[in-house]
This record gives sequence, structure tokens and C-alpha cells, in this order.
Amino acid sequence: MNHRAVLLVNLGSPDSPSAADVRRYLREFLMDEHVIDSGLLTRWFVVNCLILPRRPAVSARNYQKIWTSQGSPLTVAAKNLQRALQQQTARPVALGMRYGKPSIAGALAELRAAHPQLEEILLIPLYPHYTVSTWETAVAKTRAELSKLRWNVRLAPLPPFYRQPAYLNALTVSIREHLTVSDYLLFSYHGVPQRHLRHRFPNDDADYREQCHFTTEQTARRLALPAGGYSTSFQSRFGGEPWCEPYTDKELIRLADSGVKNIAVVCPSFVADCLETLEEIGLTGRRHFLARGGQTFQLIPCLNEHPLWMNALRDWAGL
Repeated sequence: MNHRAVLLVNLGSPDSPSAADVRRYLREFLMDEHVIDSGLLTRWFVVNCLILPRRPAVSARNYQKIWTSQGSPLTVAAKNLQRALQQQTARPVALGMRYGKPSIAGALAELRAAHPQLEEILLIPLYPHYTVSTWETAVAKTRAELSKLRWNVRLAPLPPFYRQPAYLNALTVSIREHLTVSDYLLFSYHGVPQRHLRHRFPNDDADYREQCHFTTEQTARRLALPAGGYSTSFQSRFGGEPWCEPYTDKELIRLADSGVKNIAVVCPSFVADCLETLEEIGLTGRRHFLARGGQTFQLIPCLNEHPLWMNALRDWAGL
């Protein structure tokens, strides 16, 4: 009898690339206290009066550029990963998104209905590095939904895995398999406000920025990259406060202006391709780099359903 299940959790996507669905998604995302960590009234004003009147239309146009016939690339990749893992085990493997659908609440309800004998759920937040706006909010939301269900099942969250050799090996092999540009490799990570760097995962002294640099250095060593042939930057900032630097958009311009002609960009903080990789880097970043004199721009795919990545998840889950 199965007494343990696995719940994969990623960020999520809107239901469609329409402005209405994007607005609904952004409201849920930005009203999360882990994302905009000001008081409720301030957060409500910022989201509903400053962001939502304009941002959904812009974001919807960006989503339309990368949307597929199957739906959001992030959701498609997450479902494919879930199916691939499920094929390797008799244990239930569920999928929930922190925002949007399939929801964490829905995934837990389905698990309870189909497997009432469960004693433990291994929660795998699909974020290699720790931040309050990714790993922490995924765990907090899952705990809250379990409490609503009044389901007495143990929740065992998998810690951030940026130091795990299996993750680093999968990342390295994936880069090596796709890399065709040899001049320069830029490691671009999702940015966070600098004030979020004060948060640490228990028993890990590294802040988020230091975690990202660790991933860069370990991967660069495995790839035998020359010291001047790679760097780290941070993308996806919004608002006026300082975020982790250097900023990816400015770094791409700096590198082009410094004479780099052929560049590849990899986004290790994302394990599945999404708006931030496909549009922000693959389209907008490419355009900026080439406009400044760059000749070749390559976006390295995320791990998505790479066999080594699936093997790592399988082993961590004890499947």
C-alpha cells in the first residue's frame, strides 16, 4: 500500500494570454505577501492602483508571443515532467501551481480523494535556490491548503537543491548539449529586491545572491569555462527599489559594447521555460544584444524534462 506521495509545485501561468486572464493571475501573484511584503493596505493600493491598470495588457502581449497550441510553456513542461515521473513509480505524483491552475488546493484534494491512506507528502518546490517569494511561499501555501482540508498528513518539503551534485550535473550536461556559441556564457537568474537577501534558509549561511553565484561557479568549473568567458546577472526586476545586480538587460548591453559578439544565456533559477526565459531573454534580450552590435545570441533551454533532471527528482523522491 502506498503511504507516500509527491507534490511538484512551480510558479504557474495565467489560463490564457488574454488581458483578463493575465490580470487575474497577476492579482493573485502580486497580492501574495511573500512577493510584495508590505502591509495589506499598501500592497492592495500598489497592486490595484499602480500595477493592474496597465501591466496586464503589456504582459498579455508578451504571453501571446510565447504561448503554444498546448498552452503556457511552463504549464506544459510541468505536466510533462509529472507524467514522466509518474511512469517511473507506483507512488502518486501530483502537480500544483502556486498561482493559477492546476492549483495546489486542487492537487491536494485529488490526492486525498484517490489515496486516503497517505501518511506523507513529499513537497518538491521546483526552485533550486531559496527565496521567500519562491520556495517559502510554495511551502506556506501548501501548509495552508492542508490546514483547510483538515488532513492529518505529514508534509515533508524538499530543501533548495542548488548545491546538489545531481542538479548541477544535469544543468551542466544540458548546457553542454545545447551550447553552440563559444565566446561567452551569461548566467541569468531571477532577481529579488536586495532587502530580500536578509532571508536565509535554515542552516544555510548563503543568501540568494550567493546561492546563485555558487551555481554559476560550480557549473562554469564543470564546463571548464575560462575566467573571462562567463558572468552572473539578475533579471525580471520591477518597481523602483534596488534589486540584485548586475541587471541582465544592462549586462547584455555592456557585454555587446565591450566587444562580445557571440553570446549564450542560461537561466538556472528556472527549471522550466516560461515567460521570463522565452520572452524576456529569448526575444527582448536577444533584440537588445543584437541592436548593440552582437552577432549571435543563443538561449540555452531550461532543464524542462531532461532525463538527468528527471532522474535527480526520482532519486530525491525515493521513487
